[in-house]
Amino acid sequence: MAKHSKSIPGRSLRVADQIQRDLAEIIAFELKDPRVPMITISEVQVTPDYAHAKVFFTMLADDPETIRNALAGLQKAAGFIRAQLGRRLTIHTIPEVHFVHDTSASRGMELSRLIDEANATRAKD
Repeated sequence: MAKHSKSIPGRSLRVADQIQRDLAEIIAFELKDPRVPMITISEVQVTPDYAHAKVFFTMLADDPETIRNALAGLQKAAGFIRAQLGRRLTIHTIPEVHFVHDTSASRGMELSRLIDEANATRAKD
């Protein structure tokens, strides 16, 4: 019996990357929900059994109402999105998609602004 433990993480990453590419196309070109604006899929994390995929997304508009509406639209369309993934992927189990708003970009910009402010006040001293 051959061990595949070394190849599983690589395959899992490749599957997650393929899901990310397919989701970007599905959401951009096939999803017609007006609550979902232009979003960017920043990361996909897949469980080892491929039963669930956590999809992180970012948006240009960071106000809470827009994020809440987009998340509601994506959750409402999760069944449609999973069906479209099933047509594109050739794996045994099509994962259920769970959408999470990714705040890392806005947090990074805020930290960068704070660092710039600290450097500016330090330069004055």
